Amino acid sequence: MAPSSTRDDIAAARQMHQALVMHFVEGQTQAEIATVLGISHATVNRLIKRGRALGLVEIKIKSPIEHLVGIEEQLCAIGGISRALVAPTVSDNPQTTLQSVGTVAANLVLDLIKDGDRLCVTGGKGLSALIAGIKPPRRYDVEVVPATGLVQGKHYTDVNHIATTLADKLGGRAYQMHAPLFADSEAERSMVMSMRSVGEVLRRAREADLAIVGIGSILSDDSSYYDLLPGSSDDRRDIERSGAAGELLAHLIDGEGRLADYAPNRNLVALTLEELAGIPHAIGVASGPNKAAPILAAMRGNHLDTLVTDEATARSVIALSEAHS
Repeated sequence: MAPSSTRDDIAAARQMHQALVMHFVEGQTQAEIATVLGISHATVNRLIKRGRALGLVEIKIKSPIEHLVGIEEQLCAIGGISRALVAPTVSDNPQTTLQSVGTVAANLVLDLIKDGDRLCVTGGKGLSALIAGIKPPRRYDVEVVPATGLVQGKHYTDVNHIATTLADKLGGRAYQMHAPLFADSEAERSMVMSMRSVGEVLRRAREADLAIVGIGSILSDDSSYYDLLPGSSDDRRDIERSGAAGELLAHLIDGEGRLADYAPNRNLVALTLEELAGIPHAIGVASGPNKAAPILAAMRGNHLDTLVTDEATARSVIALSEAHS
């Protein structure tokens, strides 16, 4: 016959097992368990705590976005960013996917901003998608400032339109840039940058708390860069020779994120990449099959701290990084 102490230990272990199964598997409350087992509520609480302390309970959470979290961790492991947010690719329609990315970016912005903040923005389809997806729960006392000069044309290339629309949605104030994105020469750029109105907008952009920027493809026919710089499509050979892999703040950058040797880079009326890196939060928004190389270039250049993209694009970035490692 087993000693009474052993029998007591077995009885206590069985009671603990019953309490743990009833609570974690069957979902019963501690009060319900106490009634069924004929013990006090306090005793049930002690049994559950003791069972967890002994490692008898393992909680595993299965999430529909678990695979996205893994992709985000892989992106951060590449380097150059501290945070990645990946939207699920739920459609073959690139516009639908871009809208999903815009909504994720919009929610991130709402999580980050607070009254008194200043945001600087570029143009771009990603920014347009963010604006379409943003649904502020209240009004925010913020400023929205262009980070680049102006391009007249499609709404997503018009940085003044982007800044004004975002400010209106947030309930804040927008500043306007009254200067072209590209000057005709370096001398003209210096003259434009010395104008008080232009200098004041860029000073405010430089001192922003949050930058939200698009990441542009450059070597594909659907690149927005050719909308920014009319006539640049005729310079395709020069662009390819410069080693350009992507576009950031309208600066062409090579595969390592360095400024490409392309003459219009020197005529830009915009924040420099160094100034962008000095902003506390710099969010890059990009989606699409042609964005893998530009995104990887921006990451390698350490120009951003956060990337928002979609699942398919993220996988392409990871594959491209592994191919080049």
